Amino acid sequence: MKFQMHGRVLLLSLLLTSGAAFAADGAPKTAPATAPAPQAQRPGHAGIASANFLATNAGFEVLAKGGNAFDAAVAVASTLSVVEPESSGIGGGFMATLHIAKTGENVFIDARETAPMAVNPKDYLNPDGTPNRDAALKGPLSAGIPGEPAGLVLLAKKFGKLPLSVSLAPAIRTARDGFKPDPRLLHSIAEEQKNLERWPASVAKYLPGGKPPVAGEIWRDPDQARTWELIAQQGDAGFYRGETAQKLVDAVRAAGGNWTLEDLANYRAKERTPITIDYQGYKIVTAPPPSSGGVAIAEILNILRGYDLAKMDPAHRAHYIIEAMRRAFRDHNDYLGDPDFVKMPLDMLLSPYYADGLRQSILADQATPSSMLPHGPAHDPGMHTTHFSIIDKDGNMVGITSTVNYILGSTFVAKGTGVLLNDEMDDFALVPNKPNVYGLLGSKANAPVGGKRMLSSMSPSLVVGKDRSAVIGSPGGSTIITQVLEGILHFIDGQSAQQIVADKRFHHQFLPDEVFVEDGVFDAATSEQLRKMGYTLKPREPWGFMNVVTWDHRDNKLDAASDPRRPSGLGKVE
Repeated sequence: MKFQMHGRVLLLSLLLTSGAAFAADGAPKTAPATAPAPQAQRPGHAGIASANFLATNAGFEVLAKGGNAFDAAVAVASTLSVVEPESSGIGGGFMATLHIAKTGENVFIDARETAPMAVNPKDYLNPDGTPNRDAALKGPLSAGIPGEPAGLVLLAKKFGKLPLSVSLAPAIRTARDGFKPDPRLLHSIAEEQKNLERWPASVAKYLPGGKPPVAGEIWRDPDQARTWELIAQQGDAGFYRGETAQKLVDAVRAAGGNWTLEDLANYRAKERTPITIDYQGYKIVTAPPPSSGGVAIAEILNILRGYDLAKMDPAHRAHYIIEAMRRAFRDHNDYLGDPDFVKMPLDMLLSPYYADGLRQSILADQATPSSMLPHGPAHDPGMHTTHFSIIDKDGNMVGITSTVNYILGSTFVAKGTGVLLNDEMDDFALVPNKPNVYGLLGSKANAPVGGKRMLSSMSPSLVVGKDRSAVIGSPGGSTIITQVLEGILHFIDGQSAQQIVADKRFHHQFLPDEVFVEDGVFDAATSEQLRKMGYTLKPREPWGFMNVVTWDHRDNKLDAASDPRRPSGLGKVE
């Protein structure tokens, strides 16, 4: 083992000193993928899978008015902001992977939040130097500058066919006229009641009459309706300047935050080059930094391409996947950050030669201990994000993962706006090599700096093959990466959308050195064999809210499915 570890270090050193080329946006300059593109055809119908039936139906409403997948995405995201605020919304951000059918182009939109210019890491420390979890997760100091409004405006103006007033109409109507909250939202409000009670505007929105709403009641959000109306009328200026911007800054500063009008006015959603790799005859198009997800997924698949997983027994198949996960998450902790602020060795991390070296350190029948970094305490990987997938009648594809980070974000609502702020500042390495709420470690590459985007695990992905294609994504904090990976592997194995979202899951993220397992993912014999290899299996409640749309080019059929773990979701084809 010592020889193998030294070999890895030598390979790493050689790759680092050989020089890596980077595009202007931080993406690696790699050769174009050679996997076959889908056949030149149109589905003729559309599929949408999202976390809430009201959002899925909003997308179809906009398609019926002549919109495309990108207009539908605006409708779905904005409606989720109203009906699923525990997971995403107007006060958060998103990452999107797009396929434009007319040109064959793949595009990535980075609408990740940014740190305010006045950010001070000391604000997130206790007097003894330990992380102040409350400052990082609750209240205005925990909130980055939101990216969702700018991202949706960019999506509509550059790629959509309809004006924002049409695409945002379902969200505005739902917020103004009201809806019946689903059990998941009601539970989230009750769970966070004590935190919500700290902020008067949060009480007014989520605790009318001083208590959480009850099942069956109509719940309205007129302030958020007004904010979306301003965006529909004015675009970016409706949120980042003028009336809404002033209210946001006034509310944040009055509660001890440090936002300025300049922070909002300077925010920009960005187009970036997605990561594209080949695996078993498929082209996987996924998220680049500041997401760590696409790099990790690509690194894992590059390691796994050296094995014939289909011929392995279940224990050895799981063993090699777990070891690939372990190594990718270690590199996640060491290297990744905002490409506008840090240089990352992406050519190295995405190189098949680097994967060859990592593969050599994996023993055939033994787990590799995660002992290279200080051990972080175990944390629940979390589910407080959302993902939706869309394929329209012309073959345009959209995968969007959107978040406010933890459950109900910061729990802080800016008075007069209906905007629930995110708590994404916790996704920075506020204290290097100390775990965040998801148990992930970070380095200086992900340290907070004014205007910088915090690292994310969001991994909206497209899988494109000659016979079949798919849009895959999920919430789940650090488990997003492994869920999407497993979804890709299941799709390549030939599974349907319904099977992919229902499959049992396992997860390893380097530290803590445990394999999270969903009940039923391994049978008793496989579990025992993995334990004998040295793995610690840690059962936990079902996780994820995967939403998948598949396209079978052979019969031109779409299939859409929402994760059965959450009954509020809806996968629909029309």
